[in-house]
Amino acid sequence: MALTLLLAAGMPHGARAQDATQRFVTEDGEAPTDGRLRPVLPAPSRFGAPEADSAYGAFQRGLFLTARNLALPRAEDGDAAAQTLLGEIYSRGLGVATDFDEALKWYRKAAEQDVPEAQLQVALALLRDDPDSVEGRELMEAAADAGHGKAMFNHAQILLTDRPGTSGQRDAFDYFRGAAEAGIADAQFAVAQYYQQGTPPVFYDDTEARKWLQRAARQGFDSAQYELALYYLEGVGGERDFDQGFLWMARAAHAGNVGAQAELAKLLWSGIGIEPDDTQAAAWYVVARRAGLRDPVLEDFWLGLSAETQQEAISRANGLQRR
Repeated sequence: MALTLLLAAGMPHGARAQDATQRFVTEDGEAPTDGRLRPVLPAPSRFGAPEADSAYGAFQRGLFLTARNLALPRAEDGDAAAQTLLGEIYSRGLGVATDFDEALKWYRKAAEQDVPEAQLQVALALLRDDPDSVEGRELMEAAADAGHGKAMFNHAQILLTDRPGTSGQRDAFDYFRGAAEAGIADAQFAVAQYYQQGTPPVFYDDTEARKWLQRAARQGFDSAQYELALYYLEGVGGERDFDQGFLWMARAAHAGNVGAQAELAKLLWSGIGIEPDDTQAAAWYVVARRAGLRDPVLEDFWLGLSAETQQEAISRANGLQRR
């Protein structure tokens, strides 16, 4: 099965280009800010503290410099939660200048005290510099074994990369499953692929695959949305539902999935799950063609349209791509 490691956006210390088949899952980026909106903030449990304290409370309210000042003396005294909080502040440049070296220093101190989030961040930094880093791999595994969702997904990907055969697939599955149950959409899609293909240690089970596709699709994972749409349209793993099939195909198409854009064109042309609309169907095919997709059936459909309809389709396609 072809799976992809998700590359972190959080701490590009010594970053260098990675192979396109490797990218790691990390924390979500900030939401846009306009003076009123706050960044998307992680839960207190990420920092190893069972309850929010004054430093984290300030962090949660967006008072980042105050949070840093409150956390610093505690971090210097060895408080692992405060050390991890400082790593977060410096790595994201919250209230202070971004400083990846300073962030890594504090993450390392917390990682030495077995804080899974800190172990993950140090592992990501090390593996960016050297994908074969023994320390990076050990820290990723430690965070994964501690139940950190993103670390479980990343460790599973490392296992598959190192041992792409049945042995690696078997060992990776439990980590994928754990990450999927922790809500990691990439892992939910990976688990669905296991059941779709009957990859050991599981057997083919389209009902189970559909369940995991639904979970990933609801989180906006466009590949899962596309495949879930096909499941609904073809009645795989459950009842056939053209309306749901069209809905999920449209969501994947709007998310930029080129295959879904072409399939949506066919659904609009055929009137499956919606009233037929040749112009809108052609518009979606124009979008897919601009991305490099060519479909013989849709090419014949396109060539059979009038010049006026083609021009209107192009105009609509321009509007779809501006969204």
